[in-house]
Amino acid sequence: MYRRAWTLLVVNAALMLLWAAITAWSVGRPLIDPEGSFLGPAMVRLPILCFGALFLDLVPRAIWLSRGRVGRMPELIRDRWRTHWTRDRITLVLLGIVCFYVIYVCYRNLKSFLPLVSDRMYDRELHTLDRILFFDHNPATVFHDILGTDLVAHVLSSFYLLFIPMVAIMVTVWLVWSRNLSYGWWFVTSQGIAWTLGTISYYALPTIGPGLEYDWLYRDLAHTGTSDLIASLVNARHHVLWSDGQAQTVAGFASLHTGIGLLWALMVQFTVQSRIIRIAFWINFGLIVVATIYFGWHYIADDIAGVAIALVSFYLGGIASGQKFDRHGLSSHPTTTTSQVPVDR
Repeated sequence: MYRRAWTLLVVNAALMLLWAAITAWSVGRPLIDPEGSFLGPAMVRLPILCFGALFLDLVPRAIWLSRGRVGRMPELIRDRWRTHWTRDRITLVLLGIVCFYVIYVCYRNLKSFLPLVSDRMYDRELHTLDRILFFDHNPATVFHDILGTDLVAHVLSSFYLLFIPMVAIMVTVWLVWSRNLSYGWWFVTSQGIAWTLGTISYYALPTIGPGLEYDWLYRDLAHTGTSDLIASLVNARHHVLWSDGQAQTVAGFASLHTGIGLLWALMVQFTVQSRIIRIAFWINFGLIVVATIYFGWHYIADDIAGVAIALVSFYLGGIASGQKFDRHGLSSHPTTTTSQVPVDR
């Protein structure tokens, strides 16, 4: 039923792995697991993630519904396993987690290899475009003057840094708990496309971002978690370029924070009924965009490209997973009926 979606996901992962392997060979660097210190190597972490998703769905739910009565828990767990963890669900979770993980790890490696592959930089051109768009002003300076450089810096930093753990959380939520399986395929396929297109954009137009290239524009900002993150990224980049560092994560165009943030908001808009949750994700997207400019992570063009990546990925993932969009694009309908696979409420 979802052959197009999982085929696209698997092919995407395979092509990213091939690209990363060829690039690693050409620059004389090994492919690494960037998050290897967390839960061990991939061969350990992937089963933990899969079984962890299963555990989180079965056990807390059983405890809640049984109201702590231990005798009822096995029955509730068996019922959930029989009704929710079908062969199609297990395929979605296993294939989704493995393929997304491969794509994300390849993305991190290819991003790290970028300064070793090309020394071209287009920061000057994008900075000039920023000033043209803001009538000879720096966008970040305008934001600092309007929003201030203290309290707002802490608020925006919190939302920006929240993105990092949310990447894995959001994939897990849609794979495990989307009551309509097509929505799970839609989400993970779109995510894979977005991270791949983002990687391509890094190589098409290499930049390091205004916060690193024009760092004096951001020295009046309050010290936040984002300040520490920027410092660690600069340090890692220097180690890769001039020492024995293994990985760096500096690349500006396009903004995948913007792209993935918009992709989350679109998925929630099209698949979740709760108006409050929809509003929350649109607010999150808006704050991410502001933060990218405010802290100097990205140029205006980076955010525009991020939006384009999200829209393309969202649409292609929808087509692959069998969504049928209304003419005006305000809603979508899965190819399966709600009697076969209940729609999220």
